[in-house]
Amino acid sequence: MAYKVVIEPRALLDAQQAIDYYDEQLIGLGNKFVEALDKHITAIQKNPFYQIKYKDYRVLPVKKYPYSIIFYLDEQVKTAYVMAVFNTHQNPVKLPK
Repeated sequence: MAYKVVIEPRALLDAQQAIDYYDEQLIGLGNKFVEALDKHITAIQKNPFYQIKYKDYRVLPVKKYPYSIIFYLDEQVKTAYVMAVFNTHQNPVKLPK
C-alpha cells in the first residue's frame, strides 16, 4: 500500500525558493527541479523507509541537485510528512527540530 505524502508549508516555501533560484539561472531549469522533486516524492510514496539521519527524520537526497527531502514517517497512519526541501550547501543548524 502506498503511503500518503503531506508537504508542510515550510517545505513548499523551500521548494519555491529553489525553483525561483534555478529559473534565475536559466529559464526552464526550475521546471527540471520540480520534475526531480516529483520523482522523489513518488519514491517516498512507494517506499518511505529511507535512512534516519536526524532524530526521527529521514532524508532522501535529490539526484543531480544539492538538495535533500527531509521527512518524518508516521507508520500508524501511513503518512510521510515532508518538513523541508533542504539545500545541502546551507548551515545544518537550519534543519527542522
